[in-house]
Amino acid sequence: MTDAVSVGDGGRALPEVLPELRRSPGFAELISSMARAMRLPFATVRAADGVEELIKVHRRKHRRTNPSLIRHAYRVADQAHSGQMRKSGEPYITHPLAVATILAQLGLDATTLTAALLHDTVEDTTYTLEQLRNDFGDEVAHLVDGVTKLEKVHFGGIAEAETTRKMILAAARDVRVLLIKLADRLHNMRTLGHKKRASQVRIATVTRDILVPLAGRLGVQVIKRELEDLVLAALDPEAHASIDAMANERESQRRQYVGAVMRQVSQELRDERLTVRVIDRPRHYTSIYERQRAAGMPNYLCDNPRVVIVVQGDNADCYAALGVIHTKWRPVPGRFKDFIAVPKYNLYKSLHTTVFGPDRKPVDVLIRTEEMHEIAEYGIAARHHNRSAHHAGGECDGCWAGESAELDWLQRLLEWQHEAESGAFLESLRYDLSDHEILVFTLDGEAISLPSDATPVDFAYALDTQLGDRCIGVRVNGNLMALSAPLADGDVVEILSSPSAYTGPEREWLETARSPRAQLQIRRWFSDEEKTADVSDAELKAGKSSIEAALARRGRLLLYDRPLIAVARVFGFTNVDELYAGISEGSIDADDVVARLINMIDAR
Repeated sequence: MTDAVSVGDGGRALPEVLPELRRSPGFAELISSMARAMRLPFATVRAADGVEELIKVHRRKHRRTNPSLIRHAYRVADQAHSGQMRKSGEPYITHPLAVATILAQLGLDATTLTAALLHDTVEDTTYTLEQLRNDFGDEVAHLVDGVTKLEKVHFGGIAEAETTRKMILAAARDVRVLLIKLADRLHNMRTLGHKKRASQVRIATVTRDILVPLAGRLGVQVIKRELEDLVLAALDPEAHASIDAMANERESQRRQYVGAVMRQVSQELRDERLTVRVIDRPRHYTSIYERQRAAGMPNYLCDNPRVVIVVQGDNADCYAALGVIHTKWRPVPGRFKDFIAVPKYNLYKSLHTTVFGPDRKPVDVLIRTEEMHEIAEYGIAARHHNRSAHHAGGECDGCWAGESAELDWLQRLLEWQHEAESGAFLESLRYDLSDHEILVFTLDGEAISLPSDATPVDFAYALDTQLGDRCIGVRVNGNLMALSAPLADGDVVEILSSPSAYTGPEREWLETARSPRAQLQIRRWFSDEEKTADVSDAELKAGKSSIEAALARRGRLLLYDRPLIAVARVFGFTNVDELYAGISEGSIDADDVVARLINMIDAR
């Protein structure tokens, strides 16, 4: 089997999988067949068709593009990778070509496709980043550098964590770095069967923990779904095969039932003068797998019929369509969600409901506009394409400016990543990228996204580090609650803080705080305190005596050390003990400290 570049939109395959498949030589064939079985709304592209087929795909959404840059990048990449082969036995150039094709199918611009064609040259050939920058400019060089791995020979065991950190930092400037990485991983997952079993497990696990959540954060569901199913096939091929067999067994019956639902929905909405198209949307295998596990029924196909109603209109037409559906069929209580009024963190908007359809069978219904549907499938790539469509030149690389700043989750990562050591970075990243999130609100209505089991302490640190340090209580929906109590989706939270700027966190918070930012800030506080544990008692007493004497000369008295915390930080110390030690050794004058302390106290 060869590395497949085909995306295709075929039906579900039924590979013959035995329990010992993990160890069998046929595993490569399973993974390769998975690539052909994925149902994505993409055109089929073969590597043999070369760069001209890539340009043809690109022109479907960028008709006025100038393909000269893409052709030049292909020639450079082809020459740089000359003689290199993939594990599948194909020329290496098939990989960057496949990556660029995936991005073209998402509607990405020529600059991104250029970087995709060149993305492995710096890492795997003698072509240097400086040469690339001279040949293609700073923008392409930045994108390529962002996805280039750090060498293990220099970074050792922390190379993977630091490479991921580097990619996140590069994405802060241009989020296309993440899109190129996702397309790169997607093609590598399609050809995973050509690697050794240990490599398959390692790559699939990292994909599940980091790359799949990143695809979800960017809203690129077409990539996320395929990655999830490829991961399932790699890590649990028996479960994948079982679902596949059950799905194929009932596929004819499912199509017949869904077809009847779609006809009735279309007619009802036409009668109300709503122009729509209705799409059959069966769940992908990983979604079914997760439902099976949640229900404790691994041998049951947890896959309600599901349709998407795409409305030719605006938000009001979506709600009108919802009213028609609820009039036609009785809604299932507790199953309605409004992601139009409160969009998800990844730009997703839609109305979700479940109704008792024909024969009183549950049917999941999603309702959205055309623009919402594009964003639901292609995420940030669709939003950029919509902006570029209004650009006079047909493409708008500059339209990417500011995209990263609008992604709250990415800004949150940037705020805490520099605090995390390499050993803890990947674990904290996995947690922060978790799909399981809740939205809680400030009194002013600001929505804050937190992990599903977050506490008020996480909420306080999400708002502001100093607010977290000074947190002494909380009101949730108007009621006093314990700081360790988990928050629920939709809660309105008010943090009660100490009026003193010198309050610090409690060590017990580490047991209940869930967000990486809160955990890191609390640990840093106590780490800073512990750094001065080796300061002698004599030094501490001498420094404190100097402060007391300086205060006495001004007719003041120091009742407790807390007010000195803020002053210590002004002078570059992390806590009061360091301040006392500095005064004792003569690196700072007690009178200067006292003067600053009195000014701060009198100013309040």
